[in-house]
Amino acid sequence: MAASGAADGDAALPPASQPPSLCPRRWERLRPLAGPWARALGSVALLGLLYFLRGPLRLRDNLAAVTVFLSTLTPKFYVALTGTSSLISGLIFIFEWWYFRKYGTSFIEQVSVSHLRPLIGGAENTSPPQTSFSATNGENESNRQSLSECKVWRNPLNLFRGAEYSRYTWATGKEPLTYYDMNLSAQDHQTFFTCETDSLRPSDAVMQKAWRERNPQARIKAAYQALELNNECATAYVLLAEEEATTILDAEKYFKQALRAGETIYRKSQHCSSQSPQHEAQLRRDTNVLVYVKRRLAMCARKLGRIKEAVKLMRDLMKEFPLLSVLNIHENLLEALLELQAYADVQAVLAKYDDISLPKSAAICYTAALLKARAVSDRFSPETASRRGLSTAEISAVEAIHRAVEFNPHVPKYLLEMKSLILPPEHILKRGDSEAVAYAFFHLQHWKRIEGALNLLHCTWEGTFRMIPYPLEKGHLFYPYPSCTETADKELLPTFHDVSVYPQKELPFFIHFTAGLCSFTAMLALLTHQFPELMVIFAKAFFGTLLSPLSFIMEKIEHLIPAGLWHQLTQI
Repeated sequence: MAASGAADGDAALPPASQPPSLCPRRWERLRPLAGPWARALGSVALLGLLYFLRGPLRLRDNLAAVTVFLSTLTPKFYVALTGTSSLISGLIFIFEWWYFRKYGTSFIEQVSVSHLRPLIGGAENTSPPQTSFSATNGENESNRQSLSECKVWRNPLNLFRGAEYSRYTWATGKEPLTYYDMNLSAQDHQTFFTCETDSLRPSDAVMQKAWRERNPQARIKAAYQALELNNECATAYVLLAEEEATTILDAEKYFKQALRAGETIYRKSQHCSSQSPQHEAQLRRDTNVLVYVKRRLAMCARKLGRIKEAVKLMRDLMKEFPLLSVLNIHENLLEALLELQAYADVQAVLAKYDDISLPKSAAICYTAALLKARAVSDRFSPETASRRGLSTAEISAVEAIHRAVEFNPHVPKYLLEMKSLILPPEHILKRGDSEAVAYAFFHLQHWKRIEGALNLLHCTWEGTFRMIPYPLEKGHLFYPYPSCTETADKELLPTFHDVSVYPQKELPFFIHFTAGLCSFTAMLALLTHQFPELMVIFAKAFFGTLLSPLSFIMEKIEHLIPAGLWHQLTQI
């Protein structure tokens, strides 16, 4: 009751006693409406002032002088004018194009928005402090989301440096790995294979320095030094298998030695893990080494054609260390099962890992699409489907393809061989071009093996983009597509690879404008140089036509208003 009485009392106050904040609020409401009228009245007042000051300013005489000056110009002046204009507009166009290619935006548009707009009143902020604070919080949330979406992941199917990447360099003379990618791998090795107690063991202390070395030969030399100090140093064998071995067989031999040493150290660490935090850290390190070695041994078996052995090693590893699903060992298992054509086992793995609560990947989404396409692809025909419509199984396959394409739209171009493949990097960006390269490099053969699968993909994948016309703002089944993938992929992929960009950026207006201006001025310069007399006549006629409306308006105003009005007003 007291609250309602106070409210009634406030409503009954006379206008003079109302809170003083109401007038500013009314003024804020009227400001958007009063703006255009104020500008129009200001323009009319300015024109009137110029008219009344035409006598003191001698506007008519100055206009006549400009006309005489233009009529006395020689053809050489017009040639120089058009040539200089063409050169300047060409330089502006080249700079605009370079700026757009490097930063993805127009320089003129950026300057006009950030500097000129506040000067002309286009950036007025009339929102209360609370609103702007929530807007700032929203921007921060979107920034945090974009940073998490652009997180770089270890490629679960990464190749061997010595046996694969180095052989590619020897054969082509090109570096398949970027410095950024190798630096991330060095950080991973230091995280996985080192701990605080390494300084207590001479061999581990040497290996701790070896993982930080940039020179491959220095790392290999340090690994041999560690083996001289301790013949059972598992991380030294890992380094030699990755970087010194020039064949998969040699790498497998080193990894088998690392496995024997790693299992011995792991059993010792298990007995001492409860003694102190340092021993727990050592157990984590020894676990990482053991898991890494077993995984690489499975990958060696897969590359050497012993696929069933590789599948058994991967299944045993996933059972022994179920909490290490973040390493994405199931993606290695999926690829090996597809090579065996064990599609029922592939479906069982997908049923476990293609869950809404688990992070997705191109391998998960596209493998699910491949299995559904396999059921209908051998009988699929675009002409037949257009006549009778799609069956239930075909609709399910098309929806799975659309889902996969929405997650990573770069993959179909590699599967359909519209873009050339390169060696995959050691790290990938989910939903980016690097992930697409890594997936297609290993899975293209599986799509080719299933009859009609690539044909179905070719006929349906572009339909995804009709469902998501604005992928950066809103997605259909996933979050909006992150806008930072291009920058991160350029860091991960070598310079000789043309990074795929999605969505394709349209050229800004000012690039079209500067290109047209450059072409127009160049044409004028050429015509003026070839036909100077004719172009001078044309220029004089053009300027005369341009100034004729102004002269006509001045004459009409003089007929309506006496010429001595300004003198009479000054006398008053």
